[in-house]
Amino acid sequence: MADNKKMVEAITSMEEDFAKWYTDVVKKAELVDYSGVRGCVIVRPYGCALWENIRDLLDARFKATGHENVMMPMFIPESLLQKEKDHVEGFAPEVAWVTHGGAEKLQERLCVRPTSETLFCDHYANIVHSYRDLPKLYNQWCSVVRWEKTTRPFLRTREFWWQEGHTIHETAQEALEETERMLNIYADFCEQELAIPVIRGRKTDKEKFAGAEATYTVEAMMHDGKALQSATSHYFGDGFARAFEIVFTGRDNKPQYPHQTSWGMSTRIIGAIIMCHGDNNGLVLPPAVAPVQVMIVPIAAHKGGVLEKAEALRTRLEKVCRVKMDASEQSPGWKFAEYEMKGVPLRLEIGPKDIEQNQCVLVRRDTREKTIVPLEALETEVPRLLTAVRDGLYEKALARRESMTYQASSMEELREIVSTKAGFVKAPWCGSRACEEKLKEDLGITSRCIPFDGGHQEHAGVCPVCGKETDTIVVWGTAY
Repeated sequence: MADNKKMVEAITSMEEDFAKWYTDVVKKAELVDYSGVRGCVIVRPYGCALWENIRDLLDARFKATGHENVMMPMFIPESLLQKEKDHVEGFAPEVAWVTHGGAEKLQERLCVRPTSETLFCDHYANIVHSYRDLPKLYNQWCSVVRWEKTTRPFLRTREFWWQEGHTIHETAQEALEETERMLNIYADFCEQELAIPVIRGRKTDKEKFAGAEATYTVEAMMHDGKALQSATSHYFGDGFARAFEIVFTGRDNKPQYPHQTSWGMSTRIIGAIIMCHGDNNGLVLPPAVAPVQVMIVPIAAHKGGVLEKAEALRTRLEKVCRVKMDASEQSPGWKFAEYEMKGVPLRLEIGPKDIEQNQCVLVRRDTREKTIVPLEALETEVPRLLTAVRDGLYEKALARRESMTYQASSMEELREIVSTKAGFVKAPWCGSRACEEKLKEDLGITSRCIPFDGGHQEHAGVCPVCGKETDTIVVWGTAY
């Protein structure tokens, strides 16, 4: 237990310093290491396995809705990036440029992709000619580069991994439906698989994606009350199509511009998992994406038959979960702390006395609740407890968000809440960008979204800045 205590003390408590706690967990759980390239990280095998599980589950959802994977180049010619004015202006400060190929200076600079809208548009212009060619439902898994000034593992790095979906449609209605469908896929994934409750809504014009007509978002609350934008889905209308001269012959035999969408979720969602579910002992992983769902720890492993029995249980459980056994010479206490640190949802303990009684002990990572389980019931009890862990994580996170969400109807109420409490604030807004910027300037809060559920009311109140009557409610907060 001394080893256990030592490991726990190695993590700064979240109450003492939340940012340091986060960095400690990311490093000590062996998710990443810092690289020799400033602002970039090395995603270690455990972090990579976590991302692969997220990727595989999301990819299955995309394919079930008719999307296909493609691979675009990582370089974008400057002339191509310049074609959509709002888009290039939005990304210009973050772009990394390639100016030389070997020893030769390039005739035209190449942008290292910060996102791939322009590449897809250039491709669509070559392959979309008739309404019969539509829709195109594409997605790619790749890394992108944005030259961030301040970085933190997963939350903001200069290179990060994501998926970016890009679709093109015959009508505006189809594109709008796609934009909402993909947002709902993200929201359902966050809630069902990651046990993270999210708010679905629309971004204000100030916060929407560069070049989009509308941006939809799913916003999650972290332990410290800050928001994390977990995924976005964008409706472009026909703006990009006009800029890139994507024209197709419609059903009326006349030339028309198609309508587009894009949508994405990145490795930033790993940061959300850490900050939504983690505790002062380390990670707490939702079972659906945990690289190891059950870790078997033999007790008194030196005694005859213990390792053999533990291995037999591992072989049995392989059929119902991702399971490993730690047969190393480390003490059980060290192993308990190690796999708590790594957020393994269930720990299975098996020792000589358990073998005598034909049972084992299952310990939940989220509650540390111990359950004595007859060995013949393992294949039933393990899936049941994994589901219980997921449900417990979700309910805990939802209760936290509800308890840290406040209502305000005036500037005085907003100021009081923001200065004394962490969390979200729901307050009316007139729709003015000036009022939105005033709230950021005076109170340090930004609009997270206009929630689909309750964002518009017959009479929401008056804008706390200008006093104008409005029918719009906005969720405000501070964000990562």
